[in-house]
Amino acid sequence: MSALPIAELRATEHMTILVVEDDPGIARLERRRLERAGYATTLATSAAEALRRVAEGGIDLIVLDHSLPGGITGLELYAQLKDAGHDLPVIIVTGNSSEATVIRALRLGVRDFVTKSLEYLDYLPEAVGRVLAQVHTERRLDASERRFRALVQNSSDGIVAIDAAGKVQYASPAVERILGYSPEELALTWDLDMIHPDEQGQARRMFATTLAEPGTAVAEVRVRHQNGDWRDIEMIGTNLLDQPSIGALVVNFRDITERKELERQLVHQAFHDNLTGLPNRALLWSGRHDRLLAILFLDLDRFKVVNDSLGHVAGDQLLRVIAGRIRECVRPEDTVARLGGDEFVILMEDIDGIDTAVRTADQIAGVLDAPVRLDGQEVFVTASIGIAANTPEHASGTALLRDADVALYRAKDGGRARCEIFDPSMNSAARARLALETDLRHAIGPGACSEFRVHYQPLVDLATSRVVGLEALVRWQHPRRGLLAPGTFIALAEETGLIVPLGRWVLREACRQVRAWQELTDASSLLLNVNLSARQLQDPEICGDIARILAETGLNPTSLELEITESVLMGEAELGDRALPQISALGVRLAIDDFGTGYSSLAYLKRLPVDTLKIDRAFVSGLAHDPADAAIIGAVVTLARALGLAVTAEGVETIVELTRLQELGCNQGQGYYFSRPLSPEATTTLLLDRGTVR
Repeated sequence: MSALPIAELRATEHMTILVVEDDPGIARLERRRLERAGYATTLATSAAEALRRVAEGGIDLIVLDHSLPGGITGLELYAQLKDAGHDLPVIIVTGNSSEATVIRALRLGVRDFVTKSLEYLDYLPEAVGRVLAQVHTERRLDASERRFRALVQNSSDGIVAIDAAGKVQYASPAVERILGYSPEELALTWDLDMIHPDEQGQARRMFATTLAEPGTAVAEVRVRHQNGDWRDIEMIGTNLLDQPSIGALVVNFRDITERKELERQLVHQAFHDNLTGLPNRALLWSGRHDRLLAILFLDLDRFKVVNDSLGHVAGDQLLRVIAGRIRECVRPEDTVARLGGDEFVILMEDIDGIDTAVRTADQIAGVLDAPVRLDGQEVFVTASIGIAANTPEHASGTALLRDADVALYRAKDGGRARCEIFDPSMNSAARARLALETDLRHAIGPGACSEFRVHYQPLVDLATSRVVGLEALVRWQHPRRGLLAPGTFIALAEETGLIVPLGRWVLREACRQVRAWQELTDASSLLLNVNLSARQLQDPEICGDIARILAETGLNPTSLELEITESVLMGEAELGDRALPQISALGVRLAIDDFGTGYSSLAYLKRLPVDTLKIDRAFVSGLAHDPADAAIIGAVVTLARALGLAVTAEGVETIVELTRLQELGCNQGQGYYFSRPLSPEATTTLLLDRGTVR
């Protein structure tokens, strides 16, 4: 038997072959060859006997002589077998085959055609093995397809396959339950006009995103039911155009009408009179009302940490406790609602002034100071609160809620655990932020980052003024606003998660560049420092990304030092405990940036694989006039020496600061006294010019 894949060989073992041959000598030779190849054989010498043996069962393949006694041909016997419902694989053996006979055999479904010759007995086991392997593969694929089709056919979600031209190629039965159209009707009637006009743009964007990018895109839209009603539908689109077996955009439909209706009822209850269903005073003011109304928009800070560490059950319990505490702080006539997740809204009507809302916010902050006990563990929670009061410009409760949300964002952006009152200037700031976020998403799109530049600030040996390392600092060459410093966009990139792909690009570009400088200057010890953000630390792929980039660029892991700020390290202690040892195991150095500003325990210095402490500029800038700063830096240097750590002073700007740092034993520094961050070209010039500054 010919060489076949192991899985297919095993699939053909212990198969029984029916040899249909009236010549005893030929039958004996064929059976002997097949049995030597590992098959069991049985013999039929006539068409009638063959029909009987197949009807008894246990036959896996038929080797059928084309010339049979009784004036019947092998093809005629095969046709009779198929008519009787026996669709077995057949190999025809003949001594004289015409082209017409071969064509007829293939049309009937004969698997192979073997011409009797001197070598055909050697070829026969190979033909049998190949046919049996084909049949096994086909049956396995058929079973897989049946299972998949059963899953699709019985899914509670509607599943629709749409080709690149927008035509429906397949619709599952659940579509009829959701939208009232049979699969056949949907294929004929589907177009974007079935989607509510207000949401057709959203649907177009979802389909455009699905076509342009791998992965999935989601949209919640209203779709017209066959009976004319609008149904709220969640659509999840997946691009499978490149998969030959599917070749379509696959869209999952889920009816979320009940959920959306419940959300609308909750909003209606918050902003409408319960008795009549008419809009209440919150929606009816025209700018002439004497009464003042305010909305407090509250969001729990770092609620996700509770969910991730203690689980969703504990998270739900915490929300119930917080809701109860909020109710204790408001008046009986105030309305408290939970919009979803960890967001709460308080509607305060007929208040004396904005101070009333501020006092309520202060009360809420006060009651949240007390810990909440969850599963035997104390949890502390703070909240950020945005406040907006009605003005003649507020035409609806939605506008007021929007302004409270803008103020909430300002509170969170200002450091969390605080309250902000809306003022109109926040709207323009919010619009500017949205525009910047849009530009940032375009700039960090797939295969992009071409607008970004990496500049390098020298790390200097304070004793010799030699450049011993470079800190990579990203800049954004904005197409309209020019070169932007990181303070303009890094916080936004962190908040949106775009810092992960941006940080990956910066690391790859900086490693590539520093490796080139090492070769150019024959300075293999030149160190590269790159900042690592909290979102990057949370990324489960961070260690793999670092290892791949080092391998791609050829930079020695010991030449790379990743900087994590002390505040990030304290805020993400669990992630730090998990990720930093893995990063250190790659041979990469780790530095604590802004050391001394975290207000935290120093125990982590013993627990984590730290190599360098970077003293924050806040201490360095006071060296000339504040003895306390000198004492702190001296203590840090002593501590670092005791722990075997290097020390770098940040923000060195004057000769006085440099001198005091040298006196205190600090061995490295960086800052404008030595050099501002330089372009790659300027850095090359510096390194080639003896690699010294000042």
